[in-house]
Amino acid sequence: MKPTLALVGRPNVGKSTLFNRLTKSRDAIVADMPGLTRDRHYGHGVIGEKPFLVVDTGGFEPVASEGIFHEMAKQTLLAVDEADVVVFVVDARQGLTPQDKIIADRLRKSSCKVLVAVNKAEGLPRQVVAAEFYELGLGDPYPISATHGDNVHHLVELALEDFPLEQEGEGDDDHPKIAVVGRPNVGKSTLINSLVGEERVIAFDLPGTTRDSIYVDFDRDGQRYTLIDTAGIRKKGKVFESIEKFSVVKTLQAIEDANVVVLVLDARQDISEQDAHIAGFILESGRALVVALNKWDGLARDARERIKADMERKLSFLSFARLHYISALKGSGLGGLLASINEAYAAAMAKLSTPKLTRTLHDAVAKHQPPIVGLHRPKLRYAHQGGSNPPVIVIHGNALESVPEHYRRYLEKTFRDAFKLQGTPLRVQFKQGHNPYADKKAPPLTKRQENKARREKRFRNKTYG
Repeated sequence: MKPTLALVGRPNVGKSTLFNRLTKSRDAIVADMPGLTRDRHYGHGVIGEKPFLVVDTGGFEPVASEGIFHEMAKQTLLAVDEADVVVFVVDARQGLTPQDKIIADRLRKSSCKVLVAVNKAEGLPRQVVAAEFYELGLGDPYPISATHGDNVHHLVELALEDFPLEQEGEGDDDHPKIAVVGRPNVGKSTLINSLVGEERVIAFDLPGTTRDSIYVDFDRDGQRYTLIDTAGIRKKGKVFESIEKFSVVKTLQAIEDANVVVLVLDARQDISEQDAHIAGFILESGRALVVALNKWDGLARDARERIKADMERKLSFLSFARLHYISALKGSGLGGLLASINEAYAAAMAKLSTPKLTRTLHDAVAKHQPPIVGLHRPKLRYAHQGGSNPPVIVIHGNALESVPEHYRRYLEKTFRDAFKLQGTPLRVQFKQGHNPYADKKAPPLTKRQENKARREKRFRNKTYG
């Protein structure tokens, strides 16, 4: 197994910047604002020939007894417990603080190796910068610069020196990536914790608790999944903070990266225009979709009937997606939800044979031909698959630019029913046949052909006037 490095420290000491440096990515949101990272954020790194896992954590407030900082501290302690090496990040510019000493006392009680990384040390004398941090009693401090990369390579080599060299196995990408999206405070993080079976992400009764997109791997019945917890998406006019704007971008990127999207709605609130906007973006992205109506438990019968009617009226364009009534907090309805996710993933990644597609196309045309436009009726000759996630069906023929939109939808429904493509959008594309003689000019007529043409013209004029 790959060794795990956990990055721990006070808020705003540069843990997320170091995470991005180690993973060679921009996965963690970075800004000059304390408390930005809240959940555990996992990434993959390689130093030399040694692969490793790195865990970004929120600002560690060990003395917090309640509220969001208490939840962040719990996530950090879980990261420490599962880590092989803890990199304790401190700030060279601020120097040693009482909170650093409290964190050091907590880390000394852990059984794993701890290294002190004195960040933001660029341009400062190393010995002077490191001197005061010997007081933590955690060994030699290592001055680094996460922003510029100074001494980071050496720090990771020291962290991994006790672990044998392991070849990095090929990534197993053949499993569903599931993005859980919706408006703020609809229960996305609670749903992920219920599916995983632990408090993997912070679930707090406060809109905007999740700020970054958190990837969570788990196994169920021998099947591997990657869940993506995302920030809630509010109306554009209500998003003022730049951090929230970055969070929305991360959510939209997570939708693009996923195979299946679970759209979480709140059964105790009306279906809003924003819910329809989020669903529309998922549809435009071509991702398979499952709709989860959360907080269904305890609703009166008339409230349930009202929300069902609201769903049919406002989200009728999602008729291809399965709808589940669940309670993420109590764990009810999650078995069927996971089964629909598997079904949608299989449909999105389905391989469709050309002969069967062509037969289905011919049967559809035999039942209902495309309408005549002008002097010609479009001719649909054969079909083949042009892509997956979402499935794309390419139809070849003549005069296809005249096929109306309603006939395209008829073909989409026919293919969906024939191949049982439940839970995924389906795209039908038309490809016009190319006339090889379209750009060629006729050769000039011979003298004999010109004489014949004149005789035929005189005959027509004499006969028909």
